[in-house]
Parts: sequence; structure tokens; C-alpha cells
Amino acid sequence: MTLSFFDQFMSPTYLGIPLIVLALSLPWVLFPKPSARWLNNRLLTLQGWFMNHFTQQIFQPLSLGGHKWAALLTSLMLFLITLNMLGLLPYTFTPTTQLSLNMAFAVPLWLATVIIGMRNQPTHALGHLLPEGTPTLLIPILIIIETISLFIRPLALGVRLTANLTAGHLLIQLIATAAFVLLPLMPTVALLTATLLLLLTLLEVAV
Repeated sequence: MTLSFFDQFMSPTYLGIPLIVLALSLPWVLFPKPSARWLNNRLLTLQGWFMNHFTQQIFQPLSLGGHKWAALLTSLMLFLITLNMLGLLPYTFTPTTQLSLNMAFAVPLWLATVIIGMRNQPTHALGHLLPEGTPTLLIPILIIIETISLFIRPLALGVRLTANLTAGHLLIQLIATAAFVLLPLMPTVALLTATLLLLLTLLEVAV
């Protein structure tokens, strides 16, 4: 039976048990834990250097009050980038192609930023709903539009992330299938297709 190209995005099951929990816990198994030694090995040193530079680049423009989010956002970045990189390997499942997972990450973080903004700086938070210099007649309409756009932001970002990942993985599978089919028929064209597949895979890694 011919499998559908979209079967790769289905959550794998074994004995009726979904394996998405195993896929979500795999990134934390791959990262080495810090040791109590004075000198770390090369892998731990490279991991610490990457995390320090990432945290410094993200939180350098922010005030000291925003640095409390460093551990959460750095952990989330490592988790997502590892899941997406593992999903590029053959015969693997990418949990971030599921809209439910992306929405589970997007909604709490979006709600936390809205609530904290309303609590700490309500004037600035409400000021984003109305651009400066708006004509009086457009004020009610713009407030309604900005409020709707604020509430649909996590949905729009989650759908866009899911669509980008799904389209990239689907295109890789289509080109790989074309390369295998063309190999016995037209080897030269298959070689060009395989080169295109390699370039697309490098693009997906960069994305």
C-alpha cells in the first residue's frame, strides 16, 4: 500500500502508545550535563560558550528586570532547535510540525507577556492599541482592530511556524522521492535532483 506524503507528520505510535513524549524528551538526553570538575571537556565548553553568547545577544538590550527570563527562553531555544534539527534526519518525527504543540508553547508565553505588561506598565501596554496621531473618527475602529490582532497573534504565529516546517519537510520528501525514481531512468537528472535536495536540506538547517 502506498503511503501518503503527509503520513510523516502523524504522531508515531507503538502498541497503541503515542511516542511524542519520547520525541519531546529526546533533546534533553543528548545534551551533556555540567560536571563538578574544574575543567570541562570540549563538548561542554562549546555548549557553554554557545549558551552564554546566545543569552548575551538576546538580553543585552534589555534592563536587568528582563534578565529573569534568560533561563526559560534559553531552554526553550535549545529545545526547539534540537527538535527541528533532529526532524531533518531520515525516519524521524518532528513534534513541532504539530499545531497543538506550537500552540501549547505560543499561548502561555503570549499570555504571560500580555499580563506582565498590563501589570507593570499598563499605560505603555494599552498605548500599543492606538497609534500616535490617529484621527478621532478612526480611534474606535483602530482600537478594535489592534485588539483583535493582539488576540490572534499566537494563533497566527503558531500556524505560520507549523506551515513553514510542514512545507519544508514535505518538499524534502518530494525531491528525495523524485531522485530515487529518476535514478534508474535518468542518472544525470537524478544527480541534479540529489544536488538540489542537498541544497534544500542546507537551507532547512539554516532556517
